[in-house]
Amino acid sequence: MGLLDNTTQQAYYQGNDHGNYQFTSLDDVINQFIVAYVGEDKTISKVKRVDVAFHAQRALQELSFDTLKSTKAQEITLPPSLQMTLPQDYVNYTKVSWVDSSGIKHLLYPASKTSNPLPLAQDSNNDYIFNQAAALTSSTNLITNGGFDSSTGWTVDADAWVIGDAVITTTAGNDNTYKNVLQGNTTADGYISIAADIVEGRRYRITYDIVVASTAGQFTLANHTTIASTLNSDPSDNNVDLINETIIGTHSVEWLQGPNNTGKIKLWNDIAFDGVIDNIKVVRVGDGEDSTTWSNYKSGTSSENQDDYQDDTYWPLDGSRFGLDPQHAQANGSFYIDNQSGKIHFSSNISGKTVILDYISDSLGTDGEMQVHKFAEEAMYKSIAYAILSTRANVQEYIVQRYKKERFAAIRTAKLRLSNLKLEELTQILRGKSKQIKH
Repeated sequence: MGLLDNTTQQAYYQGNDHGNYQFTSLDDVINQFIVAYVGEDKTISKVKRVDVAFHAQRALQELSFDTLKSTKAQEITLPPSLQMTLPQDYVNYTKVSWVDSSGIKHLLYPASKTSNPLPLAQDSNNDYIFNQAAALTSSTNLITNGGFDSSTGWTVDADAWVIGDAVITTTAGNDNTYKNVLQGNTTADGYISIAADIVEGRRYRITYDIVVASTAGQFTLANHTTIASTLNSDPSDNNVDLINETIIGTHSVEWLQGPNNTGKIKLWNDIAFDGVIDNIKVVRVGDGEDSTTWSNYKSGTSSENQDDYQDDTYWPLDGSRFGLDPQHAQANGSFYIDNQSGKIHFSSNISGKTVILDYISDSLGTDGEMQVHKFAEEAMYKSIAYAILSTRANVQEYIVQRYKKERFAAIRTAKLRLSNLKLEELTQILRGKSKQIKH
């Protein structure tokens, strides 16, 4: 490595890699550790490079959480859905805010009294709905759930499908009766359909149970656009082939709704499918998956914006702030994070505003991130050395404890250096206090 990485001043100032001299790459840290800490007559006589690399990455992760300045930020205009997708390398947030026309951040507070729970499907008696595998069914974005208790709502081509009880004779000659199911008929091709809230351009998922496998053809989701053409035996048409019709169990296929058959689910009995189907369920996929709790939260007037609308104050009675909770004494808005769906949900008064998420990553998202500030380089070496020695057999305990103390001291020093305290800035702040500060 040459002086300043052999970069001329002209190349530096005309390039885009500005200010990078303050960092050392993780690859250089690993190489320099092996040179300085590993070898004959050294504490670590021999170690594999892959072990050093592992402990170096773990040390970088730990330092990134509370020592290094690893905060990142993303800015979006909040859509009407009031949701923001968490970044790909998100670990935790430091603050969430919206920006006004002057570029000033207004901090949002987390709403701890709400969430986006998983809703469970229930029947008219409020009993849980189970699928063929005896598992609970979610009502999340439930478009239709075909239990086939009756033919109400279904348009049936009687030559191709039969709704009701199916009597199947087994190879042993026994008759098995399946109650309230959909059975394909081998005499003709045809369709069964039901009106549903299906809109062009949205993603959907159909889940169905094969109770008795077909011995003849197949059935398809007629005239819809498949997401993956591999699911479609004929890419020139708009049919989605429903798979595994010869395997008993629960199956699922996703599709992107095309222009045909919007507003309905249409199943085509293709090539005389003669199997037995039950529990056909269709749900929306994507940002439409709303629980009742979340729907009520986003549709209601934000609590911090509810007042009597008579003046510019947010309290109906002057002087009625006794017992006010300071964390809620603001009109900026609120949010909560649904880690299961990987999205941030905002209150309704934030819609259309510019929202900023400041968050922490672990500095391992990309190769370009794997670098260490030179103020924390010594802390990296001590962390790697301690991690290697503490996981080895036959290392004297006083050596392990020595490196543990040295790691602690190096991390503390790195924190002090990276805190970037300046005497002039500190005294300028203290000048506004009761005592005169001279320096």
